[in-house]
Amino acid sequence: MTAPLRLLLADDHPVVRAGLRALLATDPGVDVVGEATTAEDAVRLAGELAPDVVLMDLQFGAGMSGIDATAEICARPGAPRVLILTTYDTEADILEAVAAGAAGYLLKDTPPEELTAAVRNAAAGKSVLAPSVAGRLMSRMRDPLPSLTTREAEVLGLVADGLSNQQISRKLFLSQATVKSHLVHIYAKLGVDSRTSAVAAARSRGLIRRG
Repeated sequence: MTAPLRLLLADDHPVVRAGLRALLATDPGVDVVGEATTAEDAVRLAGELAPDVVLMDLQFGAGMSGIDATAEICARPGAPRVLILTTYDTEADILEAVAAGAAGYLLKDTPPEELTAAVRNAAAGKSVLAPSVAGRLMSRMRDPLPSLTTREAEVLGLVADGLSNQQISRKLFLSQATVKSHLVHIYAKLGVDSRTSAVAAARSRGLIRRG
């Protein structure tokens, strides 16, 4: 008899973890071996529990992000497969997750049966993408416009939140001249000439998260 695949849940919301555990408990071929409430815990438990798959959220509040944890886990020899499960489908998040080594990227509105199938496929070494995520990647391949760098997306995200250049420089520990330089590059890439237009263009292309 084949042993059930071992799954580690990593999400800072107890209700989400409880829901996922209940959902996956209906499949006798999946054994939830642990739950991580922080990204740091996810990294530690991935080493201690030796799961086959880690179901990883992107945001954990303060501290390490899900992307950081994914990169650290995937860099280890014999690492488990990491499957991102999040509410965010922006191009920047997707590309960062793939670059970090994620085996797949799903959204939290994924139907239960598709989530279970995705976990199994990830454990089997297959890549798994939500349809909208796959669409984002296909659009990017067809789109001749360059993408924003991680830092540019971060700066523009703060602009979208209403922060001034001075506030952004303090938050990101950058000089105001560097913030202005990033904005100049962002405007050029998006073909716009104002902060408002840059935010609108980036959101329409999924380069930054919607408010």
